[in-house]
Amino acid sequence: MYIRPFDPWKARLCTCPFKYTLNVYTGCDHACVYCYITGYIPNAFRVRIKEGLLPKLERELRRLDRRYIIALSYSSDPYPAVERELGITRKVLELFRRYGVRCMILTKSDVFERDLDILAELKCAVGVTVTTVNERKAKLLEPNAPSPMARIRALREAKEAGIPVYARIDPIIPFYTWEDFDETLDALDFVDHITVSTLKLRPDSKRRMSAKFPELMEKLWPLYERGERIGGYYYLPRELRFEILREAERKILERGITFGSCREGYRSFPSCDGSHLVPL
Repeated sequence: MYIRPFDPWKARLCTCPFKYTLNVYTGCDHACVYCYITGYIPNAFRVRIKEGLLPKLERELRRLDRRYIIALSYSSDPYPAVERELGITRKVLELFRRYGVRCMILTKSDVFERDLDILAELKCAVGVTVTTVNERKAKLLEPNAPSPMARIRALREAKEAGIPVYARIDPIIPFYTWEDFDETLDALDFVDHITVSTLKLRPDSKRRMSAKFPELMEKLWPLYERGERIGGYYYLPRELRFEILREAERKILERGITFGSCREGYRSFPSCDGSHLVPL
């Protein structure tokens, strides 16, 4: 099955409403230093196509309960670099249009701008993840992803095309991306919803962060050692997380944008993931 119920690692802090998820590709070439998928996908930073995806997907769509949303994607970006040439995600969206599928797009790319003609005809919402608008920091954290401002520019085009748009500011990293939060928010002040999430470390992502940001991790890791271990992840201490989340929530709401948090044990309204934006 390519379309599966979204159940992220059975995380006890996940507050997502029921939805399906579909990963068009296997792996993700953005190679984000903090990424969690290396913990369970072999060769996670190498993109592979799925043989026979489209005919198999069409058979699944015929049986789909269309009340529910399909989210693209959580374990691989629906717009890796190769999508510019192959256009597989575009073909998936064409199937969604044919079968009246409600969907959400989440990406760290600007390539979705190519598909605005189809997206504008779907019952969908489009979102981008922006960790920071500081280009130098973003390049270090997300070495192969398009620049944050390119993503934001494409998202503004989606908004102007009449598509509901949202953003994730994720992960928030103390002493690093948290310093740029106001500037990042200012660049995203046109979106309908923002979801935030603090950095959560697995052993593999901790090793990469320590290798690439040794001075930062000298300050960060003692905080995580005093924090919580939840579902295989190291979390910041609850009081520090909630201090950051309260401040993020205040600043987002002040801009007239709805607020969500992801796997934090904190509040969200009207949804954690922006799924409330997808038209019925």
